[in-house]
Amino acid sequence: MAADAGGRAGLSKSTIGRIWRKSGLKPHLTGTFKLSTDPLLVDKVVDVVGLYHNPPERAVVLCVDEKSGIQALDRSQPVLPMMPGVPERRSHDYVRHGTTDLFAAFNIADGTVISQLRRHHRAAEFKEFLTRIDKNVPAGLEVHMVCDNLATHKAPVIQAWLARHPRFRLHFTPTGSSWINQVERWFGFLTDQMIRRGVHKSVQALEAGIRAWIENWNTNPRPFAWTKTVDEILDSLAKYLARISGAGY
Repeated sequence: MAADAGGRAGLSKSTIGRIWRKSGLKPHLTGTFKLSTDPLLVDKVVDVVGLYHNPPERAVVLCVDEKSGIQALDRSQPVLPMMPGVPERRSHDYVRHGTTDLFAAFNIADGTVISQLRRHHRAAEFKEFLTRIDKNVPAGLEVHMVCDNLATHKAPVIQAWLARHPRFRLHFTPTGSSWINQVERWFGFLTDQMIRRGVHKSVQALEAGIRAWIENWNTNPRPFAWTKTVDEILDSLAKYLARISGAGY
């Protein structure tokens, strides 16, 4: 790439490279993005961010989602332990032993997590998880749940369950906007600290590891500090749209 640019400009490849480095340019890198096309984007951002900044009294706010298809992976060769001057080493290939699905509800006030592991993530399993939440949240408190727009969360069986449990209220994030659901950040911690580094010879071993990690998390839970206001989020989105407006969009 530098050679092509240098040839057209009459400069050497090394000169072009120095200019790029000095200017902080990395044309070989690319990234991805996704803009929500939800017609109710503004209303949903106002609703969810409002819960984060001003949660209702006598209520608990839970960020809920499923982490599906978590794979039980066993490395094809034993992990070589860390030694002086040598990092821990793992084989690049692995053997798959099945998957599990994790339902999680992250309490924005104290960082505790209600969880449930199942081999499927259908409406029936989500209903079971709602029942689990109902048993874990003290009676007399409203339950406000931040969820995505997965069909499972809107199925008739779920609507019927919610009708029988009026203290539950669902707040949906805009489509394509998982970043606004705080449980996604918690999933990131779980993935980095346990799942990605784990070696599991069975789904049962994977599930035991996940349960142990969550139990340890709940002994010292850490809520996240949400600082962005609605106006800041919408202003940032407007500026980004203005930047790409001339790029064929």
